[in-house]
Amino acid sequence: MRTGTIGRGLGLATALAALLTGVFMAPASAGRAAPDQAPAAARAAAPAAFTHPGVLVSRPQLDFVRAKVQAGAQPWKSAYDQMMGSKYASLGRTAKPRAVVECGSYSNPNYGCTDEREDAIAAYTLSLAWYITQDSRYAAKAVEIMDAWSAVIKDHTNSNAPLQTGWAGSSWPRAAEIIKYTYSGWPNAGRFATMLRTVYLPKVINGSNSNGNWELSMTEAAIGISVFLDDRTSYDKAVSKFRGRVPAYIYVTADGSLPKAAPGSGLDTRDEIIGYWQGQSTFVDGLSQETCRDLTHTGYGLSAISHIAETGRIQGQDLYPEIADRLRHALGLHAKYQLGAAVPSSLCGGSLKDSLGPVTEVGFNALHNRMGIAMTNTQTLTEQQRPAGSNNLFVAWETLTHANNPN
Repeated sequence: MRTGTIGRGLGLATALAALLTGVFMAPASAGRAAPDQAPAAARAAAPAAFTHPGVLVSRPQLDFVRAKVQAGAQPWKSAYDQMMGSKYASLGRTAKPRAVVECGSYSNPNYGCTDEREDAIAAYTLSLAWYITQDSRYAAKAVEIMDAWSAVIKDHTNSNAPLQTGWAGSSWPRAAEIIKYTYSGWPNAGRFATMLRTVYLPKVINGSNSNGNWELSMTEAAIGISVFLDDRTSYDKAVSKFRGRVPAYIYVTADGSLPKAAPGSGLDTRDEIIGYWQGQSTFVDGLSQETCRDLTHTGYGLSAISHIAETGRIQGQDLYPEIADRLRHALGLHAKYQLGAAVPSSLCGGSLKDSLGPVTEVGFNALHNRMGIAMTNTQTLTEQQRPAGSNNLFVAWETLTHANNPN
């Protein structure tokens, strides 16, 4: 068994106890699919025609944000100001492309890893700035950064290459979708598509048997790239990976006495599964495979899950009903303890490390605002953290893009 180097129904007594401790969230509404049992429509193949822009954010979502910012409404205006004041929105930014990005364990060595991730976030930031302001200088700078990388990069190497490719490959298509479909000045868009197809997609499309956040980030990249490339085959393969990994990343009591194992993980025995779950042998609704490692890596996984489901929804393949029960419990459980609740000794020995990071907006908006699921702890944490910034890896500006966004 190998670990990565980075990264329901409640009984009456249980429900009452959970309600008193602030964990309880409303059960799925009548008619909603049972966990991991998708409705027929959600099981359909990739869309015959992809929606563009359609990676994490759609045009209606962008129009909603633009109108809120122009009106000076909160929390969008403060989130916009935060984004525009960041290094990622700078019109003086110079891209730092490399032919080979080499990323070792814990970023040692780090040859181009930080540069690549941050240039990708910058391209996305600038594309958002372009759409909101309609100032073409921001679009031109995003194009300049994407062109710089597509002209140079050939490979990712060393032990963290799959994760690095997943992180950067999650941000690039978000930027590319906005620029290609809302701005007319990108003659090298085809070269950028070739870069995604030949350098990024092969590294992420087959997934990973490393820690769950690895495969989830790789899957996020694969789905975003597939949308940009209008690649239905790769999209379907990535969704299949997602459906296998999410139930193996977040536990719910319906799973039985042990969490599920991801397809291809090779985990067969109780001891192997407990070892993979950081030695945790008591399982509760919403526990993540990495909870006992730390909340930060858990946040990476939960964020990627939310991003993938959001892109799927935009593309007409709503994955949220399949994962809603797991995701609501996971966000609620971790939010509860990050907000200061005492950690019982049965959970990670009574101690949890770090924090989730700026990762709750997308899932909270989808589950609470769109689906009507009560999420008291997640709401409290999300509102406390606004405006959510960037984790400098693959998450950026989600209060701006997804806070109370109905589209």
